[in-house]
Amino acid sequence: MTAVITGIGWVTAAGMGRGKDRTRLEMPAASLPEITRQAVFNAPYPRFGRMDRYCRLGLAAIAFALRDAALEKWSRKRNVGIIASTVYGCLNTDVDYCDTIMSQEGRLASPHLFAYTLPNCFLGEAAIRFGLTGSGFIVSAPSASELWCLRMALTNLSGGEFETVLCGICDLARPPFFPEADPAAPGALFLVIEALGRTDRTVYGALRLNRDGTPEFNGRPVKNLATLAREGLNAAAARRLPAPDRPPDPNLEWHFA
Repeated sequence: MTAVITGIGWVTAAGMGRGKDRTRLEMPAASLPEITRQAVFNAPYPRFGRMDRYCRLGLAAIAFALRDAALEKWSRKRNVGIIASTVYGCLNTDVDYCDTIMSQEGRLASPHLFAYTLPNCFLGEAAIRFGLTGSGFIVSAPSASELWCLRMALTNLSGGEFETVLCGICDLARPPFFPEADPAAPGALFLVIEALGRTDRTVYGALRLNRDGTPEFNGRPVKNLATLAREGLNAAAARRLPAPDRPPDPNLEWHFA
């Protein structure tokens, strides 16, 4: 099946951004910036300040992606799904919560932190904030290069479970006890993917899921989500975007900066 990318948003150690701002996307292995409500939302949002760092990270990247696709504002709930891949999940929050348990034999255990000791908590926060009613789930990946979330997103689109899906990655820094092999860079990156022919928004390019389960973007194999997003940004910068109502010309040669 074929789908199109209509929005890209991210929060990394290099900064925050969205695709149509033409901001360069980098995911260095460094400390993430402080994610404040003012950096993400203009209007007051009391819930944001109460979230743990992992939830704020994922929700911020989702907000930027939806804003990029002109889907942030809503008046009716929408059948939009969220599929996110993570290596470390909420383990950093789990550690912080366990630290409160160890103090005074559990008498100071934090109910606030306990509420965020599941890796899918930020999916629910995004669904509430943006009126999303589609299915949402987390994929526990052994490395950031895994593409199971993208395969599942395209498979569900093909099956008609939803017409729009947010697909991305979300990780804080590696917890101190986690193995160091193939570490995931801290940050969150989300793509808005829509069924071909169901959108009139500007697109970054076409995604196709081959019969053997390998995804392609504009005719090229997808290595990982970060590379996929960069290629989409480069295609947009080169003004070689395909029309949203038809698949790209198979004879068209795509050039990436």
